[in-house]
Parts: sequence; structure tokens; C-alpha cells
Amino acid sequence: MSTTASPKHAPHPSLGLHDDPRFVADVTGAEGLSSGVAVSYNPATGDPIAGVRLDSADSYERTLDEMTEAFRRWRAVPAPERGLVVRAIGEELRTHLDALGELVSLEVGKIRAEGVGEVQETIDIADYAVGLSRMVGGATIPSERPMHRMMEQWLPLGPIGVITAFNFPNAVWGWNAMLAAVCGDVVLWKPSLLAPLTAMATNAIADRVASDMGHEGVFRLVIGTDDEVGERMIADRRLPLISATGSCAMGRHVGQVVAGRLGRCLLELGGNNAVIVEPDADLDLALKSIVFGAVGTAGQRCTTTRRVIAHESIADELVDRMAKAYSTITIGDPLAEGTLVGPVIGQRTVDAYLDAIAQAKDQGGTVVAGGETVSPEGLGGWFVKPAIVRAPKGNELPIAMDETFAPICYVFTYSDLNEALAMQNSVDQGLSSAIFSGSVRTTERFLNVDGSGSDCGLAYVNLGTSGAEIGGAFGGEKDTGGGREAGSDSWKAYMRRQTCTINYGNELRLAQGIRFE
Repeated sequence: MSTTASPKHAPHPSLGLHDDPRFVADVTGAEGLSSGVAVSYNPATGDPIAGVRLDSADSYERTLDEMTEAFRRWRAVPAPERGLVVRAIGEELRTHLDALGELVSLEVGKIRAEGVGEVQETIDIADYAVGLSRMVGGATIPSERPMHRMMEQWLPLGPIGVITAFNFPNAVWGWNAMLAAVCGDVVLWKPSLLAPLTAMATNAIADRVASDMGHEGVFRLVIGTDDEVGERMIADRRLPLISATGSCAMGRHVGQVVAGRLGRCLLELGGNNAVIVEPDADLDLALKSIVFGAVGTAGQRCTTTRRVIAHESIADELVDRMAKAYSTITIGDPLAEGTLVGPVIGQRTVDAYLDAIAQAKDQGGTVVAGGETVSPEGLGGWFVKPAIVRAPKGNELPIAMDETFAPICYVFTYSDLNEALAMQNSVDQGLSSAIFSGSVRTTERFLNVDGSGSDCGLAYVNLGTSGAEIGGAFGGEKDTGGGREAGSDSWKAYMRRQTCTINYGNELRLAQGIRFE
């Protein structure tokens, strides 16, 4: 295993990573975190790309002190002017779209189209935030008292902490940072140690643009271990909001610590997402959506399709067609033309995948496709074959209740829609859900306004579970954490509400008709 990346598998020079003093090009002798260096590995080859010098408790404290001062300056900037800064960041990201997207692919194994698409998502949310910068406002509220006016206004919240996972090393920061910036907040980003290079390049672009426009310190990056940096962040009262993306277990810990100091949490955690396929579904459409949802990003999206709940009358046909589609999937170098599935992030994921397959077999499941590792020619990384597992009669398959962050899709059958909905909602998480049907009555039942349909934060009709647009609020219920990011009114998480009442008369009038004379 080499200690430096080959030119074909190295970050593009235009991203300027070598300009960051934390960047370590040659990781010879760096034995991981014990050496104070986080090594980023290419999951397609298993070779190191580069290293990053870790932040310490002291450097974290210096960063927070500087951010506190930066926030005092930034919150005084008019929101439309803040929007101009975000617009300029979006334009700069467009300039580096391909290079940054390829770095995402290089570092976390997404195919190139998905890597570039992720950066495009950050550009899209920047565009959205620019418009929002001229629309943030509160309501005028009728007062019961004569010559009084009530209104509410939304004010900047403060420095916020953003903790991101490896699987979306650019876009999740974008959802948070672009909205927070136009709301008047400054952003401290702690990325996954599995994808520090993407974070360094992304944050450098945002910081450079903002600084060139006279606004230094709005975007800050801290790269460190959970013990040294992460625990300090979530316990820090100077960060009124912690937005954290990761596992349900991680989210529970973050939520408890932040709640203990009466701070705010925005949690985007796991998903065990299901697709219901009705007898009258367009199977061609359902098949394409299921396959993309199940194997995209090698099954490492929180919105990955992990369960298919097919009506018993069409289940055999659907599974056969899924298996044929899986047999045509090209697995290999994520930067190569024609590759549809790249590697998983590391050996731990491979082990979890194999363990889940073994448990599924022990529990009576039938592996219809995949279920094993694969070694594409010329690559030495971490690859598995996307798997389809058919549940036994009676649908008893306990392993399917767990979210294995790998490309395994479990298929169940049902006879009645109420049964299918109960199965969909039976898991602890509540992120994304979908149904394929040609019946208005069925789809409206799935979306029932009394809450008896899908219990997820995202509900799709004749679409798969993966691939949300930035215009809608993204997030889920139950163990998914309840957070909402991106569009709709998600901006409210980054601001504080103030109710204002003005008496423009000459008398003291108390509410509820109280007299105190």
C-alpha cells in the first residue's frame, strides 16, 4: 500500500488543499489519530489520499473566541447583503463543480455523477438562500387592545455547530451553512474524519469568498476527534444550535448533552426506508426507482431503500426483475465512465454487510442477488455486491429492523394496504417512504391527513425514497431525530423569534381586560 496518491487519484490542484497548513501530502509514518493526523483513504483502492493535522482543545477554543467576535459583526450586516455573499459562494462553487465533485467521489466512493450532483445540491441551496435573504420576516398579529400593535421578528441565533457524516461530505454542510449565513449566523463545521479533504476544500471556498467581500470568520472548520473536539462542541453554551447528522446512537448522545444545557438540536439521523408496491403499480417505474434507491451511493444514504413491501400478486415478478437489473450493475472505480456502484467506505462496512447477510440467512431469508464481496480488476478497495434478500413466509426477518448502512434490500409481501402500512411504520426510524400505485384512493390513504398513513418525514408517490429536492424540508420522525433542513420554513431553526408589542397610545391597557388602578 503506497503512502501518497497517484496523479489519477489525487485532489485537483485547483482546490488549493496544499495551501492549508493542516494538509499533509505525504503520510509516511502517520499511524492514524495517535500521530495527530487523520488520514483520508480512497475506498476504491484502500490507499491513503492525504492526511490532515487534527485540531486540539486549544485551537478549538481560539476558533470559538474568534467566531464569537465574527458573529457580532455578521449579525449587523443586512440580510440582503448577507445573501450577496452566499450568492458569490454559489458562483465560486460552480467554478469548482467538477473538481470538488470528483474529490467527493475520490474520498467517499460515490460515482462521479453523484459526487458532482452533491456539490450541485449545495449550489442549489445557495440559490435558494439568496432569495430567502429578502423574505425572512415575521407576522403582524392583531392586538386585543386599542392603539396597540403586535408583531414578531426573527433574529440571528448565534454561532452554530454543524457535525456532518461521511456520506454527504459537502451537501449537508451546504443545507445548514447557506441558510444559517443569510439568517445572520456564523458556522463552525466539524466534518467526519473519513472525509476531511472535501470539508477543507469546501470551507476554504466559502471562507475565501466571504473574506474577500469583507466578512472574515463567517465559515470556520474544526477537524478533530469526538473526544477532543466533538464533546466540547456539543457541550459548548456558545453554540446555541447543534445540527448533527449521523447514526441514531450518535444523535441520542448529542441530543442529551445539548438538552442538558438547554440548547437546540437539529438532528438528521438514520432511516430504514420502505417502498410499497401495489398490484396496479407501473412496474417499470417502480423497478428503476427501487434499484437507484437501493444501490445508489452503495447503499450508504440515510434515504436508501432498505425494504420493499410488494403485494403478493406481483412480488415474484418484481423480485425477478430486480435480480435481472442487479445482474447488469457495473461495480468499480467510481470515477470511471459507466460505473454505477462504487465502494463502501471501509472494512467495517464490509463486515457489517456480511454479518447482516449471515443473519438474514439464519432467520430464513433467501439471498436472491449479491450477498458477497467483489474485487474489481485493478482495485484493492472495499467493494460488495448489492444484495436482494427475500423474507421468509410470514415476513419474520428481524435483521431487517436494523439499518445496515450497506446495499442490502429486503423484500416482503402483503395482501392488504393496511398491512403494508403497518409493516412500513414498524421500524424505529421515520425518514423516507414511498408507494407505487395508479389509484388515487390508495395514494391518498398513504398520505392520509389524519396521520394514519406513512409516519415518515418524507412521503413519495410513484417516486423512490432517495433524491430529495432542496425546496422541501428534509428530515424525519421517531429515531430519525425530528430535524428539518433545506427548504420550506427550515430557516427558522437558525433564528430566534421575538414577539414585539407597541403601545402608541397614552393609556396603560392590560391584556385580558385586567384593571389595576
